[in-house]
Amino acid sequence: MFFSRIAKAALDRFRSSLQIRALVYTVALSGTALIVLGGVLSVSIGNGLFNTRTEHAIIESNRAKFAVARLFDGVSGDNSWKLEQTIESVVTELESIGVSQTRRVAFLHSTAQTNPLNLPNQSSAGLDLHLITKEFRQLVRSEPTVQSQTIQVMRGTDSVPAILIGQRFTLPGGHRYELYLVYDLYDEQQTLAFVQRTLVLGGLVTLMIIGFFSFLVTSWLVRPVQDAAEASELIASGDLDRRLAVRGTDVAAVLARSFNHMADSLQEKIRALGELSKMQQRFVSDVSHELRTPLTTMKLSADYLYGEKDGFPDPARRSVEILHGQMDRFDILLADLLEISRYDSAGVSAEFEVRDLNGLVGTSLASIQQFADSKGVYLEADIPSGAVQCEVDARRIDRILNNLLTNAIEHSEGKPVKIRVAQNDRAVAVSVTDNGIGMNESELKQAFNRFWRADPSRKRTTGGTGLGLAISIEDAQLHHGKLEVTAAPGEGACFRLTIPKRQDVTDFVSPLPLAVEKI
Repeated sequence: MFFSRIAKAALDRFRSSLQIRALVYTVALSGTALIVLGGVLSVSIGNGLFNTRTEHAIIESNRAKFAVARLFDGVSGDNSWKLEQTIESVVTELESIGVSQTRRVAFLHSTAQTNPLNLPNQSSAGLDLHLITKEFRQLVRSEPTVQSQTIQVMRGTDSVPAILIGQRFTLPGGHRYELYLVYDLYDEQQTLAFVQRTLVLGGLVTLMIIGFFSFLVTSWLVRPVQDAAEASELIASGDLDRRLAVRGTDVAAVLARSFNHMADSLQEKIRALGELSKMQQRFVSDVSHELRTPLTTMKLSADYLYGEKDGFPDPARRSVEILHGQMDRFDILLADLLEISRYDSAGVSAEFEVRDLNGLVGTSLASIQQFADSKGVYLEADIPSGAVQCEVDARRIDRILNNLLTNAIEHSEGKPVKIRVAQNDRAVAVSVTDNGIGMNESELKQAFNRFWRADPSRKRTTGGTGLGLAISIEDAQLHHGKLEVTAAPGEGACFRLTIPKRQDVTDFVSPLPLAVEKI
């Protein structure tokens, strides 16, 4: 687990850092190039050492042949005793001749010829004659030139490569012999090992130097990009005055100037939009407040006329009823506009207190029951036993519940509406589900937009303002909660309100599913 966490942290760092990726790629490619170059050099040097040693061995072999020939000068081919003495001195003579490296000697009678004089074979002490294979001896007998072969010999307890040199030799009297010289390559092997160690050490030092300078170069190259990223984050967080330093005339300077120009343009547009938004907020607030007084007067007059409607003729009575209903709707619309303007101007504050959510839901159900009865809609409640305690602004939660229930009843087409309450350790939730007309994907995206209606052509009986859900989602966010919706055409819709039990809770999961269930 410890190593996996380290590996994950390193991988995340690699993915998030442009400089680290550039450094790793540079070092990896450089390391690959050094490995290939080192391998080529090692093979080339090894081949050079081997070829040079082979050439020297062949030259020394020719000298040895002449030395052996001098030994047999004046020796009669019929004098077996003299021949035998001379043969026995060949190995000693050749081992004593000064050569650059120690060599071992074998002077063997050819197996292709009978040996009537019973002439001996001679070899250096410690030389394993099995190293001279039958195939190689056959090659030496059949070729007039010097032959060579690579073999392995023992040097102490270690096996080292060696060169086996062989050539045929004819003694006085026509006796055929084969002269074999063995040169071990221990010194060449040590030289090659030293060269390889030097290449590895030099490669590591070179790689470290490349990594160091790559770090410096990538730091210099990536720094403008990092500065731009940091400045972008600061601008996104609200620091609109953040700018990049412009140095020189290279690409980094062009990037800095372009970024600053973009930031200036963006800042100007944001300020202009901010001013426009403030003007709109002031306009809505001012108009709403200015309308409040005449609206109050008109509403009092409409209420008076409504109270006296029974004494009016039928057309006048109907007009008074319409006027009274529209004045009520106008009053609600004005109140909603004022509430929205307060949210827009960040002038909203909540009064949190610990309340029982079951009690708030029960109050909302009681207040909406008459409207549900008028629409022929049955309200089904799934409320847990016991209290569901949470910190809320009761007035705003009641407003959310009334909006959700009213919308569900209005769009249920006479089918039942179900409200559910649930809780877990960190959050509480309320869902309101209907099996009415539902919404498609495009309508879902607009459900919380201001003044938006799912079907403007439908006859509405509640006189809604089109701001209910927009205010509800603001109320939910004021509680650090979420108001979500899912729906399907012809199957209905489900709205789910989830809020933390305490306002200091920031990480929570809704205890209710967000799904349209069949009621």
